[in-house]
Amino acid sequence: MTAQPIIPRTPRAFVSDELAYILPMTAFLLMVWVGGHWPAYYPHTYIARTILAGVLLLVFRRQYTQIRWNHWWLGLFVGILGAGQWIGMQLFLQHHFAFFRPNDDTAFNPFFYFQSGTTRNLFIVWRWILGASVIVPVMEELFWRDFVWRSILAPNDFKLARVGEWDVRAFLVVSLVFAVVHGNWWLTAIIWALLVGSLLAYTRSLGACIVAHATTNFLLGAWVLWQGQWSFW
Repeated sequence: MTAQPIIPRTPRAFVSDELAYILPMTAFLLMVWVGGHWPAYYPHTYIARTILAGVLLLVFRRQYTQIRWNHWWLGLFVGILGAGQWIGMQLFLQHHFAFFRPNDDTAFNPFFYFQSGTTRNLFIVWRWILGASVIVPVMEELFWRDFVWRSILAPNDFKLARVGEWDVRAFLVVSLVFAVVHGNWWLTAIIWALLVGSLLAYTRSLGACIVAHATTNFLLGAWVLWQGQWSFW
């Protein structure tokens, strides 16, 4: 009798591929909502949202599209350009239009929450490096420019669409919805999202978009710490 080859089993996923993309963003936005309603707990909710999103990204990592890092250098360039656009455009809007001004300049100010310099500095590093420059870029690019973009092209099974496959609806809708979740920063966010959407369409590289997002957030954080413009966080 000829021995039958042993075919390894594919581990069964806990959730659908769609939920694997949706849950980290949902957990993150839920903690944003909690922090907005109970601002005294902003540092706690920020740490919680970073941990929740990071853990979920790790748990579901096998269900995500394999990230290609080609054109990463172009992502670096776009990220630098995006940081300048975000800061310059928002400062212009806030100076000329009251609608775009923040409601509370102290809302994200770590000096408002921490008496201890060591604790404050640890939170700043967590907020700037781990949160804004690592977790958020990976989570948001997987959600917006991988899952949502491809779902617009192939709503019955988003994985039938290719990463970065051009479609004007996806290009515009992703940028507009991305802007909505940024509150009164929506106009600045639209332009930034169109910039990164163009990068995706040109390179079809999710990695390049992650690099662009991380670079913008890192430079924005550096500028916030330098200028003390805490509302930009």
